[in-house]
Amino acid sequence: MSKRPITVRVARWSAEHPWRAIALWVAFVAVCFMAGNMAGAKEATAEDSSIGEAGQAYVMIDKGGFDSAPAEDNVLITARSGALDKAAGDRAAADAAAALRTVTGVSAVGAPVPSHDGSALLVPITMSGDPETASDRVGPLHDAVATVQRKHPELRVEPVGGPTIGKALDDTLGKDFQRAELLSLPVTLAILILVFGALIAAGVPVLLALMSVAAAMGLSTLASHLIPSTDTTNSVILLIGMAVGVDYSLFYVRREREERAKGRGHVDAVEIAAETSGHAVVVSGTAVIIAMAGLFLARDAVFSSLAVGSILVVAVAVIGSLTVLPALLAKLGRWVDRPRVPLLWRLSARSTSPSGSGVWRRILHPALRWPAATLLVSVLALLALAAPALGMKLKFPGTEDLPRTTPAMQAYDRLTAAYPSNGTTHEVVVEAPASSAASVRAALTRLSDSTRDNRLFAPVEETGPDLEVSADKTITVLDVATPYSSRSDEAADSLHELRDTLVPAALSGLPGATYAVGGGVAESEDYAAHVWRTLPLVAGFVLVLTFLVMAWTFRSVVVALTSIALNLLSAAASYGLLVLVFQGSWAEGLLGFESMGAIVSWLPLFLFVVLFGLSMDYHVFVVSRIREAVQRGVPTREAVAEGITGSAGTVSSAALVMVAVFSIFATLSTIDMKQLGIGLAAAILLDATIIRAVVLPSLMTLLGNRNWWAPRFMRPRGRHAAPVSPAAPTPELVGRH
Repeated sequence: MSKRPITVRVARWSAEHPWRAIALWVAFVAVCFMAGNMAGAKEATAEDSSIGEAGQAYVMIDKGGFDSAPAEDNVLITARSGALDKAAGDRAAADAAAALRTVTGVSAVGAPVPSHDGSALLVPITMSGDPETASDRVGPLHDAVATVQRKHPELRVEPVGGPTIGKALDDTLGKDFQRAELLSLPVTLAILILVFGALIAAGVPVLLALMSVAAAMGLSTLASHLIPSTDTTNSVILLIGMAVGVDYSLFYVRREREERAKGRGHVDAVEIAAETSGHAVVVSGTAVIIAMAGLFLARDAVFSSLAVGSILVVAVAVIGSLTVLPALLAKLGRWVDRPRVPLLWRLSARSTSPSGSGVWRRILHPALRWPAATLLVSVLALLALAAPALGMKLKFPGTEDLPRTTPAMQAYDRLTAAYPSNGTTHEVVVEAPASSAASVRAALTRLSDSTRDNRLFAPVEETGPDLEVSADKTITVLDVATPYSSRSDEAADSLHELRDTLVPAALSGLPGATYAVGGGVAESEDYAAHVWRTLPLVAGFVLVLTFLVMAWTFRSVVVALTSIALNLLSAAASYGLLVLVFQGSWAEGLLGFESMGAIVSWLPLFLFVVLFGLSMDYHVFVVSRIREAVQRGVPTREAVAEGITGSAGTVSSAALVMVAVFSIFATLSTIDMKQLGIGLAAAILLDATIIRAVVLPSLMTLLGNRNWWAPRFMRPRGRHAAPVSPAAPTPELVGRH
C-alpha cells in the first residue's frame, strides 16, 4: 500500500489528537504575536525607498541632516464673493494675529502676506512642539480662528496648512477605515452563515483567518529586522489574510461536510477532505506565495515589505488549515452544524446535494454543447474588456485627489489659487564640497531667476528663492514651484524642463557637484517608469514558477499552460475595467470620486501578483475536482461538468466573501483605495463567473483528454494516473446537459 500524502497524515494525527493540535496552534499564534510586539518593527528609511532620481534627491536631503523645521499653519482670509476689501481684510488679519498669539502651542505669528492679485491675505503661524504630532494639537488654534470668523461673518477666515489638513485627513480616513473594519467582519460572517446555514460552521473560518493574521503580523514584525517594513504592511496582511484564510477553511469545511453527508465518519471525512481540498490548499497557497515573491524583483522597499507580509500570512493560513482545522472539525463532529438557521440550513444542504447542481448544469450547457463557439465568444468579450488597458497611464495621486468633503481641503484649493507657490513644488538638491557653498547658492539663484518668465513655473516670491543649506554646507535644496496640479501634464513638463535644460545649464560649471531633482511630481514620474520596467520581470518570474508548480502538481503541461493563460486573461480584463472606470469620468457620480485621468502608480504591479495568486485558488480547486473525476474513469466532458458543479457552491461562496470585503474598500474616500477595492472585486467576480463557468469548461471540453498530456517523465503512475490518450467525445453525455 502506497504511503499516504503528508496532508492526510497530518490531518489524521490532528483529528485523533485534537486537544494537542489545538494547544500547539494557540501556542504558535501567541508566541508569534508576542515575539513581534516585543521585538518592535524596523521601518524602511529614505534610502531603502529611493526610486530613480527622485529617490536620489531624498537620500541626499536625508544625508544633509537638516534640522526638523517647526510645523507651520496659516489663516487664510478671503471674500465670500467678489474682491477682498483691503481694510476689512486687514482688520480680520489683525484680530486673528492677536487671538493666535495667546493660543497654547503657537510660538509665533507672522505678518500678513497679501496675494499677488490682492484676492487674499495669509497669516503664517509657527507651532511649537514636535512637528510630527502638530496635527494632534491644532484644536485650540481652530477654536481661536472660529472666534475670529464669527466676528467677521462677511469674510472667510479659515485655518489651512499641513497640520490642519493632516488633522482633517486623519479624521476622514480614520472614520473610513473604522467603518471598513466594522463592516468587513459582519459581512464575512453573514455570507458564511448564508453558505453553511449554521453559526459554528460560519465562525470557524473567520476565527482561523483572524488567528492567522495575528500570527503573521507578529512574524512580519520580526522579519522587518531583515527586510524593513512600511506602514501599509499590516493592512495588506489583514486584507490578504482574511481572503485566503476564509477561502482555505471554506474549501476544507465544505468538503468535510460533503463527505459526512455521504455517511462517512468524522475522522474519515476529515481524511478525505485533507487528501482533496487539503492538497488543493497547499498547491494554491504555494501559487500565491510564488506570485507574492515576484514583488521582491521590483527592488522597492514597499513591495518587498508587502511581499514578506503576504507570504507569511498565506503560509500561516495554509498551516492552520492543515493542522488545527482538522482537529476542530473532528472535535466538533456534528456540532459544527449547530446552531442551525432553519431556512438557510435547508438551502445549504440542498446546494451540496447532487440535485442542487441543476442550475449550474444549465449554466454549463453552452460550454459543454458548443465548446468552440462558447470559448471564442467569451475570450473575445474578455479581450474587448481588456483593450482599454493598452491606454493605461500611471501617476501618484496628488493633494488635488484627496477628498474635498472637508473644509480644510476646500480652503487649500482657495490657498493654492491665490498663492500658486504654495501648491506643487520641485526640489533641486545639490551636493558639493563645503568650499563651493557660495557658488552653489549663486547658481541656484540664477536657476530660480531663469524660471520667472516661464509659464510652467509659479512666480518667485519677493523674498527671493526658497533655499535651504545643511549645517555642513554640503547639501543645498531649492524649491521651485509650478502653478499646476501635481498630476497635470504641465507639471510633468516643468519637471522635464528642469531636469533636461535648466538645472544642467545652471550647474554645469560647478566642479565636484552632483544634483537630483525630486518632489512629488518627480516621484510620480520616476515610480511609473520603475513600474513599467519591473512589471515584465515580475510577471515573467511569476509565470515561469507557476507553470512549473502547476505542471508538476497536475502532471500535465497543458493544464499548466491553460492555467496561466486563463489567469492572464482575467488580470488583463481587470486592468481594462480599471482603466475604463477610473481614467474616464463617466463613473464619478456612481462611485463618488473625481477622476485623476490615470491609475495609481503602484496598483498594476500589486494587482497582478495578488490577482494571479488569488485566482489560482479557484483554479486549483476546480481543476482538482475535475481531475478526481477523470481518475475515476469519467470521460472528460462529464468530468468537467461534475467538477465544476461539485465545486460551484464553494467557489461562489469564497468569491462572494472576497468581492464583498474588497468592495468595502471602494467606499473609502481616497482614490487609491477606491481603485484597489474596485480592481480586486471586479477581478475576483470575473474570475469566479466568466473564467471558471464559461472559459474553463469550454476550453477543457474542447481539449478533451489532451488536457492531461505531459512528457513521459512527468506522467503519474498508479491510482493517481489520468488518461493521456485522446478519446472520442461521448454523444450521450452532450444530450444529458
